[in-house]
Amino acid sequence: MGWTRTVDDEAVGWRVAAERALYGPGGFFLREAPAAHFRTAVHASPLFAGAVAALLLRVDEALGRPAELAFTDVGAGRGELVAGVLAALPPSVAARVRPRAVERAPRPAGLDPRIEWRAEPPEGAEGLLFANEWLDNVPLDVAETGEDGVPRYVLVVPATGEERLGPPVAGADAAWLRRWWPLPAEPGARAEIGLPRDRAWARAVDGLARGLAVAVDYAHVRAARPPLGTLTGYRHGRAVPPVPDGSCDLTAHVALDACAGPGAALLPQREALRALGVTGRRPPLELAAADPAGYVRALAGAGEAAELTDPAGLGGFTWLVQPVGIGSPLPG
Repeated sequence: MGWTRTVDDEAVGWRVAAERALYGPGGFFLREAPAAHFRTAVHASPLFAGAVAALLLRVDEALGRPAELAFTDVGAGRGELVAGVLAALPPSVAARVRPRAVERAPRPAGLDPRIEWRAEPPEGAEGLLFANEWLDNVPLDVAETGEDGVPRYVLVVPATGEERLGPPVAGADAAWLRRWWPLPAEPGARAEIGLPRDRAWARAVDGLARGLAVAVDYAHVRAARPPLGTLTGYRHGRAVPPVPDGSCDLTAHVALDACAGPGAALLPQREALRALGVTGRRPPLELAAADPAGYVRALAGAGEAAELTDPAGLGGFTWLVQPVGIGSPLPG
């Protein structure tokens, strides 16, 4: 089934255009499996789900091993992470876990029947809420400094991606820019107004009664914002122009420092995964003689771990780690 191009040629704000293109009728993420278009740590290796399972065990211990332990996968795609975490847990713990996948797309066929599929994070859960590459797909508006030195909304024609400048940024959006991404007066400087992401993350965390909330994404902080922004498109594993016509993914890196609530910490994925046992160390050569098959498996695992922790690749992600009513089980 092919995608349907929008027929609306009126220029609108990027947040409206992206919401329609990604999640509207026939939208990109309602019909396409994310794994068909971009590769995440979840798809790269089962070691990632194993590390998240190890983190869930730490949260379980911090909570005093409750009768029901929640694991909530926000932005679940087709449920790959939540299924992998269930498979990696000891059976005695898995029996207490209530797994939930939060996604706006329909439930995929063949998913483990234990996994609850829902459109919004639950309220009152105790456990681990994990959002892997979710916030980068929460639509937002784009601002650009005009010739008059004033930050203005960037408007886009959905069918073509053609842009023009609209009215000045105002209200809460303007306040967010001043605090988190102040634009210089030089014309052409751009920013992505992350307020919708801050609010989406705050709502997700507010639903957690006790436990840990983690958001993993490509990110930047106030001291090093990209001067022209990061908005781009992806289709079949390649970057493409960000045209909001429903034909491609639309993504922008996340101002995770703006999302962070009280007590939160930002960690490089490399550091977080190493703390959870994903080191990438090569197996000893002695194992090759004693157990050749085991050596090959261990060597393959070391290669996968190296990819997950490579700062120039998947290791370049940032983890926002936010405890709720417990101490953090990760350094930070």
